[in-house]
Formats: sequence, structure tokens, C-alpha cells
Amino acid sequence: MTQDFPITIYHNPDCGTSRNVVAMVAAAGYTPRIVEYLKTPWTLLLLKELLAAMDATPQAILREKGTPARELALLDADVTEETILREMVAHPILVNRPIVVTPKGVKLCRPSEAVLALLERRPESFTKEDGEVVRLSGSF
Repeated sequence: MTQDFPITIYHNPDCGTSRNVVAMVAAAGYTPRIVEYLKTPWTLLLLKELLAAMDATPQAILREKGTPARELALLDADVTEETILREMVAHPILVNRPIVVTPKGVKLCRPSEAVLALLERRPESFTKEDGEVVRLSGSF
């Protein structure tokens, strides 16, 4: 089934949101390709391709919490996109997660239920790690 509807998740296993997305995709019956981007770092080309597919800027996927973003002056108003991208390649933790790629699109899936809009089918039910039950009816 994965070949008919390929899913790639750029994942950080230390992140609860990222773990919930992986589990939600699995609960929907998919076997995603998991890329642990802290072990297989970003390339400039890949980041640019993902951003283009999301129609997003580097600032939109820049993670501040638990990263050196402030120390690297990446939060300054005059920082360039190229500077942010260069630092994301050097410090993969700067990229917010998870980023999910499916035939339906590419998205930074925060909150985790945002992944549902990228799937052809949804799990029958899903409970996050923290016990929150995800509402599966309606639109996302």
C-alpha cells in the first residue's frame, strides 16, 4: 500500500508531536518512510524543495524552543532566508517537525492532527500519547 500512496515523515523521535504523527499514520494503515533528520541531516536542496512544496519560508519552519536560533541571531528581523537555511543545514534541530510528504501535499504537521489532511484514509480512532482523543470527523 505504501507504494500506491508513499508517505515520508521527517521525524525527531524525541518530539511528542512527531511521535504522534508517526503513530497516527500507522493507525491509518500506512507504513511511512521515516527520516530521522538528526541522523540524516538536511541538505540545502531538500530544504528548498520542501519549502517550495509547502509554499513556505524558512522562518515558517524555524524552531525556536530548545534550539540555538536566538544565539545564532536567526530571530532578528533582518536575517536572510539563505542564512536561516545555511544554519538549518549546520544545525538540523533548527527545523521544526514533523514535516510530512504525501501525494496530497507537504506540510509541517503541528498540531499532529494536521497530518490527516495529507492522508487518503484516516484511522478509525486515535489517542495521543498524552491521552487526548483526536476528533476524526469533520474537515482538517
